[in-house]
Amino acid sequence: MLQELKNKVLASEDITKEEAMYLVNLDESRTMELLAAANEIKNKFIGKKVDLCSIVNAKSGSCSEDCTFCSQSAHYNTGTVTYPLMAKEDILARAKEMEGSGAEHFGIVTSGRGVVSDEDFENLIEAFRLIREETSLEVCASLGTLDEKRAEKLANVGLKRYNHNLETSESYYAEICTTHTYADRVNTVKFLKERGMEVCSGGIIGLGESFEDRIDLAFTVKELDVDSVPINILNPVEGTPLDSNDPVPPMETLKTAAIFRFILPTKVIKLCGGRETNLRDLQSLSLLSGINGLLIGNYLTTEGRATAEDLQMIKDLGLGE
Repeated sequence: MLQELKNKVLASEDITKEEAMYLVNLDESRTMELLAAANEIKNKFIGKKVDLCSIVNAKSGSCSEDCTFCSQSAHYNTGTVTYPLMAKEDILARAKEMEGSGAEHFGIVTSGRGVVSDEDFENLIEAFRLIREETSLEVCASLGTLDEKRAEKLANVGLKRYNHNLETSESYYAEICTTHTYADRVNTVKFLKERGMEVCSGGIIGLGESFEDRIDLAFTVKELDVDSVPINILNPVEGTPLDSNDPVPPMETLKTAAIFRFILPTKVIKLCGGRETNLRDLQSLSLLSGINGLLIGNYLTTEGRATAEDLQMIKDLGLGE
């Protein structure tokens, strides 16, 4: 049946949730076969290109939300460095650094449910403008919830893509956050899509969710027609409620990515935070398992590996353009 499902996707037909769960329950002895099938799907619909993006944590910590995985939540004592919004010149310098390292997209991320201050928001608008003028990067942002006025300003300054992760399934969401609802997050994605903006929305695996929760997340972002789907792997932070969670086994991470590719054959599926810690020597295999994007450089509060290593990995696999 694996071969039948692969051929179904290659013929541009959607698989069902029940069929996705069949892939989840495949015997471990067939995992490599599943990964190869996902790679074949990726090759048909995406080709060899690997989408590379980078981010800057432009405002860190003191977040009012209680997401149980997050080191920046004010609800937990994690020792994370906090600071107000970075100066636009510093944001620009970071963008130029990542452009020189090979990034094509650059995302400005701020902690909190949204950028509260009008002054901070206007400073961000100016930072976006400078990056557009002085680099060739596509500018992205993750600034929490938006109202119509701010969304319009971001569109006018040339913002191409907005990140707003759903994190997990609707049924599991209350286990990881109580200060806002799943519907709040879904509505923000819909709001952005209705205004013609590309949306980057995915989640985190390793939160204690079931594999079925991951499948539900994949089908939700499919229904919302998001453009890019980041898969993060929990890297537990001491002081958060999830600091004792068991790590996701490397092959399970790859299996998750492969099934996402079956569900989302034409989308950018990007491996992001936690890949170095959780995949270790198997990072290259992710790019042969349905993944066609990487977040390079450092993450929000943790360090990534040297960008040159990722670029060499892509070259060694015969990928990229």
